[in-house]
Amino acid sequence: MRIVFLRPLRAAGPVLLTALLTLLLLQALLPAATALAMGELVGRVRGVPGEELWQAVLWPLLAFTGLLLGTHLLECLTEPLDFLARARADGDHRRRLLLRAASTPTLEVLERPGTRQLLRTAAADPENWTERKPSDGAVAQLRLLCAAVGFGASAVVLAGYAWWAVPVLVVPAVALRVHFGRSISAFVRRWLAGTGAWDQMMVWASALASGGAGKDVRVFGLGEWMVGRMRHHLLEMFEPVWREHIRHLWRCLAHGAVVLAVLLCVFVPAASSAAGGESTVAAATAALSAGWSLFTLAEYCDPRDVVGARACLEATAELERLLPVRPAAGAADLAEGPFTVRFEDVSFRYPGTDRTVLDRLDLEIAPGELLAIVGMNGAGKSTLIKLLAGLYTPTSGRITAGGTDLADLGPETWRRHVSMVFQDFVRYELSAAENVVLGRADRPRDEQALARAAADAGLSPVLQRLPAGWDTPLARSRTGGVDLSGGQWQQIVLARALYAVHSGAGLLVLDEPTAHLDVRTEFDVFARLARRRGDTGVVLISHRLSTVRQADRIVLLDGGRITEQGTHDELMALGGTYAEMFHIQAERFRRGYDDRLDGPPDDRPGTATTQGESA
Repeated sequence: MRIVFLRPLRAAGPVLLTALLTLLLLQALLPAATALAMGELVGRVRGVPGEELWQAVLWPLLAFTGLLLGTHLLECLTEPLDFLARARADGDHRRRLLLRAASTPTLEVLERPGTRQLLRTAAADPENWTERKPSDGAVAQLRLLCAAVGFGASAVVLAGYAWWAVPVLVVPAVALRVHFGRSISAFVRRWLAGTGAWDQMMVWASALASGGAGKDVRVFGLGEWMVGRMRHHLLEMFEPVWREHIRHLWRCLAHGAVVLAVLLCVFVPAASSAAGGESTVAAATAALSAGWSLFTLAEYCDPRDVVGARACLEATAELERLLPVRPAAGAADLAEGPFTVRFEDVSFRYPGTDRTVLDRLDLEIAPGELLAIVGMNGAGKSTLIKLLAGLYTPTSGRITAGGTDLADLGPETWRRHVSMVFQDFVRYELSAAENVVLGRADRPRDEQALARAAADAGLSPVLQRLPAGWDTPLARSRTGGVDLSGGQWQQIVLARALYAVHSGAGLLVLDEPTAHLDVRTEFDVFARLARRRGDTGVVLISHRLSTVRQADRIVLLDGGRITEQGTHDELMALGGTYAEMFHIQAERFRRGYDDRLDGPPDDRPGTATTQGESA
């Protein structure tokens, strides 16, 4: 385990690590050297006549003074090197941890609650006094090793003056160190056992200060009740901690009493021996100084650093097991040009559940086809999209592109050929241009593809109103930045996906890509997309059936299976579930209902006539 603790320091570099180790070792040896110098100085003072005193004590005095100054100088030199070594070690630890999490090809493991807790623990970002970074444990191990050397040196000095005092002091010093470490471990375990109650308390604390929950708090008078819940969870956590803390304080008092008793057992005989002339004052002085240094060296590193860092390193080791770095897939790649995507007898269940979301699904997406997927909530539409993105692997069956299994292509290769807009898209606090070119962040910025993506997404009018056009930061927290509406953000994200298409992606997947737009704007966006898609296959999921009627083919999912498919006219003539859904929605639009997710109903533009005509 000590080797595991020291591993993070590899990132510090050999030069810095050697310098830090040297300084720590010198600090640990200083108490023994100081005891020798003090003994020599006192011996010269006692044994030399007054007229020769200055000449006799000059060099011992200079040595003793130099050691005292050296103590402060070493502290000044050690602190910046210690800080730099910790920063390098923790930075490397976080980099490797984030790369491992980001390199995981699928989401199954990352979405487990246990994995999220492991990531938080391993993140080396302490939130309370019990948590420590990997560098804390690593430097503590260095200090412990150096302290062992200094401990031995002080014991040797002590043995030279009073050999009998070595076992009297060494055994209790080591025993007390071990016992104190165990006491700290028990205290930390008690604290960690109550973190669940703390998390529950923070839920209510966040709700009290939340603008969203603030309406309920005030309307229903929940403030006092929430404070009561917070107090309940706080007491649930801290009452055991307080009891353990009291026990720990009693142990500390007992430790102090033991230290005092042990030191008196050495100091009193040493002083009596010197007073009676049986030994020199120099010997007594050196014995007293060396004996005290044994106990100070036993506290050279904080046991909390070791206990706290252990949890971080154990979480990291578990994540390395759960999130192995897999070698890149083989050389399989898609041939140049259009490709067909097929779901072949695909079934899927989310990990840890028995419910089959997709059940032996067969589906083909042809090049240049605009395919719409519709269905009730829970039908499996978004799950199908996640499988298509390679974020999950089918429970059974396979998905192919150009005849090659996606598993053989590998996620990185496949994702160069596919572009997606997810329903829960991310709003990056970057400029408008940077938000869009993230669609192909692995390539240099392509101005032509950027302009085409903006035009196809209907983004040009939005850009004209931005203060700095493409260079405007999309966040009020940044200088010159602005905040966009939900619909404008959705056009930014759509342009991001289209930028990838214009940079070579052969499949575009859109999961509710315009839910924040009004019906007419959405209709115009997809009309342009339908006209300009070329050989790019487009998969569209939308709750607005007025938009999917433009699709070449519409697929209705129900219970994880395709129950109806065809063109809009064919499905309307069939008179099945799709036709029923379309009639219900069209009637809602005729009555003036606008189902955008952007703003309150009274702020939503549009008239019943135009919306009904669009439907």
